Amino acid sequence: MDTLITALLWLGAIGCGLLAGVFFAFSVFVMTALGSIVPAYGIAAMNAINRVILRSLFMPVFWLTTLTSLMLAGVGIVHSSEPGALAMLIGGAAHFLGMFVCTVALNVPLNNALAAVDPAGEAALPVWQRYLRDWTRWNHVRTVACTPASAMFVLAMVERAAPV
Repeated sequence: MDTLITALLWLGAIGCGLLAGVFFAFSVFVMTALGSIVPAYGIAAMNAINRVILRSLFMPVFWLTTLTSLMLAGVGIVHSSEPGALAMLIGGAAHFLGMFVCTVALNVPLNNALAAVDPAGEAALPVWQRYLRDWTRWNHVRTVACTPASAMFVLAMVERAAPV
């Protein structure tokens, strides 16, 4: 069981770190760059990104990290008296709530609304302006959730390895 928990912690730490990096890049420069070009082009580019990401290596990392985080939160609850349990619970909950729930409940519906608009149509500009503001705000939340989740999984490994 210890080997499995350690493997899950490594997967969680690396997965959350990778996701945090992707979300960080979008938050600090990708969305700003897309917002600085002609709206029709920005919309087209973001829609292309959203289509491609669904068929990329990002998705297995997204799903595997989410599953791993839920498992680690469960381990943290079941083994609450063991070293690293609280860090596993905090990391798993932060990732699931701050990344997964935020993505499904907030970012994906915004992606769907953007995909439904004609980039050259009259309705495109207000949809794009709302998208840039709201999608980026929720992406910041995902970045902030994944970063400490990764750190919590590393902390759990350290705590589990420390002599008792």
